[in-house]
Amino acid sequence: MAISGLARAPAVAGMFYPDGPDELIHMVDRFLADAKRRMPASLPVPKAIVAPHAGYVYSGALAARAHARLAPSADTITRVVLLGPAHRHAFEGLAVPGVDAFDGPLGPVGLDRPAIERLKTLPGVVELDEAHRLEHSLEVHLPFLQRVLGSGFRLVPVVVGRASADTVAAALEALWGGEETRIVVSSDLSHYLADADARKRDAATRTAIETLAPERIDSHDACGARPLHGLLRLARLRDLRATTIEICNSGDTAGPKDRVVGYGAWALTEAAETRLTDEGRDMALACAARSIRNGLARGKPSQVRLGTFGPELEAMRASFITLTIADRLRGCIGTIPPRVPLVQDVVENAFKSAFQDPRFKPLERAEFDSLTLSISILGAPGRMRFRDEADLLGQLRPGIDGLIIEADERRGVFLPQVWEQCADAEEFLAKLKAKAGLPRDYWSDRLAARRYTTETFKRPVAALAL
Repeated sequence: MAISGLARAPAVAGMFYPDGPDELIHMVDRFLADAKRRMPASLPVPKAIVAPHAGYVYSGALAARAHARLAPSADTITRVVLLGPAHRHAFEGLAVPGVDAFDGPLGPVGLDRPAIERLKTLPGVVELDEAHRLEHSLEVHLPFLQRVLGSGFRLVPVVVGRASADTVAAALEALWGGEETRIVVSSDLSHYLADADARKRDAATRTAIETLAPERIDSHDACGARPLHGLLRLARLRDLRATTIEICNSGDTAGPKDRVVGYGAWALTEAAETRLTDEGRDMALACAARSIRNGLARGKPSQVRLGTFGPELEAMRASFITLTIADRLRGCIGTIPPRVPLVQDVVENAFKSAFQDPRFKPLERAEFDSLTLSISILGAPGRMRFRDEADLLGQLRPGIDGLIIEADERRGVFLPQVWEQCADAEEFLAKLKAKAGLPRDYWSDRLAARRYTTETFKRPVAALAL
């Protein structure tokens, strides 16, 4: 690809990754081939990925597993916004380069100069080539992007210095775009802890990322904490869901166990496109049914052996389980916000829906085979801002939004499925007020509302392989 103008020279070729094109292609393609073999079928292409930036011998295989998720949209993606932390040059804000390309062993990657110029109009964004000159957190991702996406994309490289989550989120929002734009955040996890301590800390960081909780991540948890803060804040506002691809550390790959560096890879997908694989849905429904059957036999939910279900079922998610018999409600209980891995939440809520919903008597054995199980996986509830009730009603999306309202120490929750029983938004909100124990005509400036979306699927128990 011909590039005019100045180019940044590679700083860590021959150190973090091979500087010979043939050797580099062989290594990266081997990593990507293994990643694609391990990637579940029919996954949506994420809007954003988080990937590590250590030397390839340490974290290259895991970085490949994140980048491989972009491959199905290689012909569509024309812009990659790449953010990484500053390791070599201290500064305030976000730094974009003044060059036209980033050079490397596989050839130059052209920059999206119009997008970069747009970023420079934002508060806290500066043009600072010195921040990029020796920085490895962006550079190590370029060979993966080149092998996955080819030459049809332009890069927006951003080194994140001392910047607030709002500054990072504003930059991402400005370039969010559509199908043509993807975001890559570069970060390693904990540094130089003993193996057991690192695994504990990195597990907490995994939970924070999966639950979109940037306030629970600091620089001791992830060197890319600042770019992560901005991405996760925007992900919550835009209703994305984060799924762990894998976490490991240098002791698992090419280093000793006494002082390790943690690595993680995540895919963040827009909720409207997020769904479990068919296999994952079948497994979740079967686990729910077995938990109810265990409750009938032993009076308690099934035990869950984590580590055996895979990332999509072990991500931190909140769920509601709805039981019906002949289209009539038989129980419905759920969780807000996420507190345990999804499969564990499903198992516990299935048991509670069958035996602890105060509106119904406990399920009887003769009813089990007639049940239809519905699982709703909740996105992150987002706070709604409104002037009055008319404004709130106007913002609600029938058939899409679940709603949580809170006022005067009372709370009510409706799943999106409740829209099927309501003629309009006025009836939906009135019924939710009544469920919360508020008068149907109640209104107060103290009323708070949060909305969320769900992924919902159902199956008769008789159709499940138990």
